[in-house]
Amino acid sequence: MSGPDEIAARIAEALSPHGLHLRGIARFPLGDGPHLTEGKAAQCVVLIGNAGGSMWFAFCQWRSGQPDGGGRDPLDRWSKAIISPIATEFGATAYFPSEPPYQPFQQWAVKAQGLRTSPIGILIHPVFGLWHGYRGALGFAIPIGVAELPVAADICGDCREKPCLSTCPAMAVGQDGFDVVRCRDHLVTIAGQAGCMTAGCLARAACPVGRRYRYPEEQIRFHMKALDLPSG
Repeated sequence: MSGPDEIAARIAEALSPHGLHLRGIARFPLGDGPHLTEGKAAQCVVLIGNAGGSMWFAFCQWRSGQPDGGGRDPLDRWSKAIISPIATEFGATAYFPSEPPYQPFQQWAVKAQGLRTSPIGILIHPVFGLWHGYRGALGFAIPIGVAELPVAADICGDCREKPCLSTCPAMAVGQDGFDVVRCRDHLVTIAGQAGCMTAGCLARAACPVGRRYRYPEEQIRFHMKALDLPSG
């Protein structure tokens, strides 16, 4: 039988062929974690996601083999197809960002790695910058893995130039937060369609952290196309 530390290593090994990674482990005081399938509270949650475009090839290969191309929400469907069997294998409860009851994935990431929110609303990672994501998580009734010290660096606060604030053509990015309505109103304009909708969020691309992990152009367009935009 695998020990708690070995379980984390085996999960990472199972995820590797799909371009997914173990993205941190959030631990909770007894009774404070999310509910497991059997009703108890999880003592830890293993976050699963992508670093840069790591998952894109595997996702595209899967999608090409689906008669319907993966349906309306192919990335969610693929994520569940990969992560759910792993949850079953390890006796864990699977959680997904798109599935109610909606779990606080960003709060879990902050707890696990000490990440902070960037001005555009995405958690910024010291290595991957803004080019990473969370596709699911596994809840366990026992703590697993090695406890990590969260990254405490205030990356955005220490950034002097702050190019994300000046690059956004919609002026939706500010010190006080991200104006979602202003952003979406811009994206349906001719300028928005030719700019961010084609090349991806210009403010996100302006961030100097983790540029080598920038998503492939096809992946960027896929995510932009998936936005639920207001009618023009």
